[in-house]
Amino acid sequence: MLLPVKDALNRILSQSRTTDIINVNLHEADGYGLAQNVVAKRTQPPFAASAMDGYAVRHEDLASDKSLRVIGEAAAGHQFYGAVGPCETVRIFTGAPMPKGTDTVLIQEDAHREGDTICPQTVPEKGMFVRQAGMDFKEGEMLLMAGTKLDFRSLSLAAAMNHASLLVYKKPVVGIISNGDELVVPGNTPNEDQIIASNAYGVASLVRQNGGVALDLGIAPDNMNALIAAFKKAKQAQCDIVVTLGGASVGDHDFVKDALNEFNILLDFWKIAMRPGKPFMFGSFDNAFMMGLPGNPVSSLICGLLFLKPLLLSMQGLKAENDIKTAVLEAPLPQNGSRQAYLRASVLGENGKYFAKAFEQQDSSILSILSKANGLIIRPANARPAKIGDTCPIMLL
Repeated sequence: MLLPVKDALNRILSQSRTTDIINVNLHEADGYGLAQNVVAKRTQPPFAASAMDGYAVRHEDLASDKSLRVIGEAAAGHQFYGAVGPCETVRIFTGAPMPKGTDTVLIQEDAHREGDTICPQTVPEKGMFVRQAGMDFKEGEMLLMAGTKLDFRSLSLAAAMNHASLLVYKKPVVGIISNGDELVVPGNTPNEDQIIASNAYGVASLVRQNGGVALDLGIAPDNMNALIAAFKKAKQAQCDIVVTLGGASVGDHDFVKDALNEFNILLDFWKIAMRPGKPFMFGSFDNAFMMGLPGNPVSSLICGLLFLKPLLLSMQGLKAENDIKTAVLEAPLPQNGSRQAYLRASVLGENGKYFAKAFEQQDSSILSILSKANGLIIRPANARPAKIGDTCPIMLL
């Protein structure tokens, strides 16, 4: 009996483990999964500061019939150290600390200045244009949680919290082995009975986009010795995941399953109830996981999306986002067979609603349709025929 997609994913994630924790400089931390909660080492802003260019004043001095004497200047990084008394003011610039005794900023557009005297043209509210100390956060606050994927927002925040480096999970190394006598590296001229190897490039992109390090281990011909040599190379490279592309079916020239036995790889399951992607396998050896993706390009990439991506995120302490949406069908669909199907589709989003139309051609070898698709229509096993206007689950690409 074929294993359902949901059960296959659950079995994979139940065995997942996070990679080693390493300390990474902020400049190099983009895309890593945060391994530890991060607490602010300082208060931000550390002092009351001006939010505008203007004059730091005592609000009680602001009256239309009063003039104020300018007694100094304050700029960012250059505070005014004196105290401001009645009817006195300090010229201040954005980011500068508010001088002692002041509580409001009169912006320069609302002040008429002659020499060292200003006359307010309007009266702002008390505290106007002042960023109070701790307005952003206070020392000791926990602002970044473990399991956060670090990006431009979280890294800026970590820097403001005065952290120069962070504890993160090491990026998983994924060794990619293409398998087949028929495969030729792009840029070469294949024989009449050969094709260009394409799967490894899409899988490598998927790995990198989800925080992993892709290591292309080349093309292994259809023989046991070549596959065993490729697995040894993966082990020497200390790969966290080894992905084989092709050779996982049941033909006389599909050697991956036999090579796994030779290399003492414990196979957890083989073949799942999905289309495309039935000959998918998963196992483990030593400290690494093994995924056997189908040889057909579309099958390989969709299996990578459904199974390799969640495993990569889990190993970095991250959770996979739920990409499943509901869409209205713009074309009918026939009854589905016994395997859950993922149909390449054109999806349009409009006013919070999605509309989907499956491409007519769904052969698992046709990459050009996948490149045009921006979504996959998910058809459960044995789903009844669907008509225009029916809703269906989709996965956005």
